[in-house]
Amino acid sequence: MKDIKTVRDLYLNANYCQSCGGKLELKDDREGKLRAICPTCGFILYKNPIPAVAILVLNDQQQILLIKRLMEPRAGMWALPSGYIEINMSPEENAIAEMKEETGLDGVVDHFIDWYYGYSPIYLRTLSIGFKMNVTGGKLQAGDDADDAKFFTLDKLPPIAFDAHRHFIQKETGIISS
Repeated sequence: MKDIKTVRDLYLNANYCQSCGGKLELKDDREGKLRAICPTCGFILYKNPIPAVAILVLNDQQQILLIKRLMEPRAGMWALPSGYIEINMSPEENAIAEMKEETGLDGVVDHFIDWYYGYSPIYLRTLSIGFKMNVTGGKLQAGDDADDAKFFTLDKLPPIAFDAHRHFIQKETGIISS
C-alpha cells in the first residue's frame, strides 16, 4: 500500500483528465473558482470532501465498541468502526458492511447521529456520517483494518483517534472524550 503522503499527493495534484487523458490546467471555472480543467474536453476535476461513515454501538451494559486501528492514519489508536463510503452502497449499507469487516459483528442501523465535516490527512477534508447501530449477531473479533476490537465503559474511554468520532460519541452519549 502506498503511504499517506503519496496517496494525498496523487489526490490533490492530479495532472491528467479522467475523461480523455489530456493534461489538466489550473484556471477559473464559470463561477470564478480555481479548478483543474481539461482544455481538450472541458472536464472539470472537482476536489470534494470524501464521504465516510462511523458506527457507534452500545451493548446492554452501555459500553461502547471501539477498534484499535491497524493502519495509518492514527495506527495504534482507538476509534469507532468506520470507513470511506463505497460508490455502490448507501451510507447505511456501508455502515453495516464496515461493522462486519472491522468487528466481525452483524448489525442494523438504529438511527442517524449527526454529520461532521473535518480534516483528513489523506484527502484534506472528509464528510463523516455517524450512525447508532445495534448488534444482531456475529462474533466480536478484530477485522482486516483493526488490531483489536472491544467494548469500553464510557467512564474509561481511551484517547479517540478522530475528531469526528469524538463528536459522535459526545452527541450520542453526552460524554466528552479525549
